[in-house]
Amino acid sequence: PVYLLPLVEVVPGKATDPAIVQKTIRILKNLGMKPLQVRKEIDAHIADRLLEAVWRESLWLVNDGIATTEEIDDAIRYGFGLRWAQMGLFETYRIAGGEAGMTHFLAQFGPALAWPWTRLMDVPELTDALVGRIATQSDAQSGRYSIRELEQIRDNNLVTIMRGLKSRNWGAGALLNAHDAALAAPNTEEIDLSKPIRTQTRAVPLNWTDYNGHMNETRYLQVFSEATDRFMEIIGCDAAYIATGGSYFTAETHIRHLNEASAGMRIYVETCCLSGEGRKMHIFNTLYRNDGERLATGEHLLIHVDLATRRSSPPSPAIARKLSMIATHHARLPRPEGVGRYVGQPRP
Repeated sequence: PVYLLPLVEVVPGKATDPAIVQKTIRILKNLGMKPLQVRKEIDAHIADRLLEAVWRESLWLVNDGIATTEEIDDAIRYGFGLRWAQMGLFETYRIAGGEAGMTHFLAQFGPALAWPWTRLMDVPELTDALVGRIATQSDAQSGRYSIRELEQIRDNNLVTIMRGLKSRNWGAGALLNAHDAALAAPNTEEIDLSKPIRTQTRAVPLNWTDYNGHMNETRYLQVFSEATDRFMEIIGCDAAYIATGGSYFTAETHIRHLNEASAGMRIYVETCCLSGEGRKMHIFNTLYRNDGERLATGEHLLIHVDLATRRSSPPSPAIARKLSMIATHHARLPRPEGVGRYVGQPRP
């Protein structure tokens, strides 16, 4: 589906202005897509031609009674489909060549091209019998689901795969990370410091729920951690600063679970800076449902650290100034309910 898969094949004609092509590519990248410029205009472009090759071979396997539709799908989704999803075709085969690389792979497996392993150029006739066989087998395989249900299953699985790749910064996941990085943190001059800072806005991902049907407790820590990272970026402790050898380490965290969050729920986090003096940063995160209902709170104490010595150290003057400015403004706000609570403390 175009609303999930990032690939867009850009196919210029011979008379297409190159500037238009580059502008199109820039727009697609800004949308978080993966534009792929096709070097020569060709019927079906790239992805559909590859898909057509697998489709034709699959028709022969069914036609010749070698495999059913379900068996063919199992061969894909439990085998090479997983490899292709995260590494493609040529990179997968490069690994097959071992340390000697692709040249060795081609020398080793090139002769197989002459073997009768495919009927790619000889397609079966779609007779009524073959069509009926495929339809019957497909009904047996997936007929218990409606098309809408299958689409939902597919979409959920695609999201899960891409989120898994995101954690590995690979393939489509690397593209998602790059897009997130492009959404730069706002400058402190652009933030309304008369109220807590919104540091996260998202929907609860499908794979964040557990056997109880609500967001798993580890995900509360994750969303608070991401909110803290965003706050760090706002004060200037971003990737560039961390590369110079300074960062903040979390020394203490206390999370309260106040209400449930379910898959797909829109949530956001607001961060209040309780103090920011010397090497310490004390912040309070509050997780809300989109309608303003509180779901959880997280109180965090962080220490600035020299990454070379792994010991506490003063932050840069620029970070110290921004942190102090935010803390001064937030000190005028009502103290968040729950600050300083301990585990098991009765509610007021």
